[in-house]
Amino acid sequence: MALADMPTLHRRQFLKLAAAMGATSAWGCATVRPSASGWRERRDLFPQGVASGDPDDSSVLLWTRRPYLDGRESATLRVEVAEDPAFTRVLATAAAPVLAQADWTCRVLVGDLQPAREYWYRFVDEDGNGSRIGRTLTAPGPEDPRPARFAFVSCQSLPEGAMNAWRRMIYEDERAAPDDRIGFVLHLGDFIYEVVQYPEQVKNGKRYDRVIRFPVKFPQGRPVADNRFMAPVALDDYRALYHAYLLDPDLQDARARFPFVAMWDNHEFSWQGWQSIAGFGEGPVPAQALKVAANQAWFEYQPARVTPPGRSLARFEAPRVVDTPVTDFGDDGLGREPNNIAAIESLIAYRAMRWGRHIDLILTDQRSFRGPDPSNRDELAPLFATTPFSFFPEALAMHIDGGRDFAGGHPPEKLVFGDQTIANFRAGEPAQTMLGAKQKAWFLERLRGATATWKIWGTSLGTLDWRIDPQHMPAAMGKWTDEYAILASGDWGGTYRERAEIFDAVRDAGITGFAVVAGDRHSFWAGYAAKALPPAAFEPVGVSFVVGSISSPGMAEANEHNLKPDNPLRPLFVADVGSGRPQPTVNLLLHHGVRSALEYASSGDLQRAHAVSNPALAPHLSFVDMAGHGYSTVRVDAEAMVTEFVCIPRPLERSPGVDGGPLRYRVRHEVPLWRAGERPRMQQTVLEGDAGLAV
Repeated sequence: MALADMPTLHRRQFLKLAAAMGATSAWGCATVRPSASGWRERRDLFPQGVASGDPDDSSVLLWTRRPYLDGRESATLRVEVAEDPAFTRVLATAAAPVLAQADWTCRVLVGDLQPAREYWYRFVDEDGNGSRIGRTLTAPGPEDPRPARFAFVSCQSLPEGAMNAWRRMIYEDERAAPDDRIGFVLHLGDFIYEVVQYPEQVKNGKRYDRVIRFPVKFPQGRPVADNRFMAPVALDDYRALYHAYLLDPDLQDARARFPFVAMWDNHEFSWQGWQSIAGFGEGPVPAQALKVAANQAWFEYQPARVTPPGRSLARFEAPRVVDTPVTDFGDDGLGREPNNIAAIESLIAYRAMRWGRHIDLILTDQRSFRGPDPSNRDELAPLFATTPFSFFPEALAMHIDGGRDFAGGHPPEKLVFGDQTIANFRAGEPAQTMLGAKQKAWFLERLRGATATWKIWGTSLGTLDWRIDPQHMPAAMGKWTDEYAILASGDWGGTYRERAEIFDAVRDAGITGFAVVAGDRHSFWAGYAAKALPPAAFEPVGVSFVVGSISSPGMAEANEHNLKPDNPLRPLFVADVGSGRPQPTVNLLLHHGVRSALEYASSGDLQRAHAVSNPALAPHLSFVDMAGHGYSTVRVDAEAMVTEFVCIPRPLERSPGVDGGPLRYRVRHEVPLWRAGERPRMQQTVLEGDAGLAV
């Protein structure tokens, strides 16, 4: 059941819902009283802390983990929910089982709470040993007119960087006025990274200029990608990842302060995974059992209102699957092999949520139902055999994406890149899909039926185009005979046909207040949701944002280290100006074009670089920072949506300060609500720091 589908529940209905979500239930009561649990804090016995998730206007899901090492298979905790942090006004208590079979995790759905209220909670074992205290919030009622605020984040690689962004978020929220505090945190995936390195796999102990840490040791695991990484092979390996990540003090503090709304991306399962097919730098392999294991670990460690297959009160009932090649795909992109379907359906994570009058949040799953990525096909190899470029023609990307549906059913006979030509192997195949038929139908129905002021699509993958204009490169950089190119593929920026279907639905339904919030790119982007760019008609139907990573390295950092000084293409991506840190000219390349990037690399003068901007390249963009780390906040009301990018320096080490360290910049993007038929408008303001080449 989607959160937005939930009316005020009677007690019996509530108990059934809790059971369906694998949770114990606790019911609030009119009489409040002081705690009688004898709680005394023992954080060492609850090493992964506490968390809450998926709040609605009368209930919230609570979580903890209390492992036992004495050989028992089960135990009972007591949860307390109070109106004050001293627990003098306890309004709900419940006994909650913890089982070895569920890795000692505990999920409790607390109901009959008041809308838009702050609550505190904690867990106590049979001996009075207690968890840390958590704080949570319920959603405002569906017609509550007050402004609403949330944060969105993604991509936190614990071995490669510090979680300073979480500390900054907590610091600012604690000091904000009550009405300006964050209501919930939307985590858009890569909560964990399933590929890790052991000391012997890391040259000089570093990646780029980052010192690699080794917090994860798999109980089993296996070497992958020519022994460059270790990857999970079983459920306990995924659990070990969550154990390690949730020991991080800043991440744990964030989960204790804010209710989370979480969606997975690829690394919760497999680096190059989709459906139940895994990839770890060695080509795709059937991995139905691994997909089920990844889903089970996610269910055990994320307090999300998602339904496990067995509907057990306390544990995930994993379906029995066998790793079997998936070779038969329907027109909807779904592999028909029964074990594949069973693995995918072992946990359905897409869902919707209402937050007051102004937010309808619709979350989609971009990994479990997506079809094969045609840009990875071996048939393309001859086109790329002799090119020196890492980018490829935009037209080719569109032909590959559209398949037989390109141009209304008139795909080209040939695929072309420069002077290389191959037969169009996609001409008889269906268009690429990211959502699959069933999820897409659900998503479009939810979108058309949304009634809040702002209809916010939460997607792990960004929707803004990656377009560049290499036709303006000087001859010394290489021969480019095509027009526009794209810098990357694999997300919505290269899923042209299905993205157009979604944006056309927004237009045709007269939907206003449509906004996309996304992650995965390890960079900050702001711009307009449009299905096409010039010379095609540019018709924005909404706005689109991508958040920088919490800690994971991004493209700008990779370019600094991987593009050598003698590489003729380096100035397009990196400027070595003066004696300071290299500057990411890739920002200018995407936003303003080749000439702008090269001018800055030559002169170091941003004003001169902007003067040679290509206005036809990227009318969809207003901000790009491929070197950005941090988080984003959103504030909405009846008049406007305000999105702020809070960017921190590269998080090489944990900041010793309570504020998480300095800021690089804080940039505001304000979008007034528009009427049907109007174009959205975005006003950008740098509030703090220097956004550099991102504007």
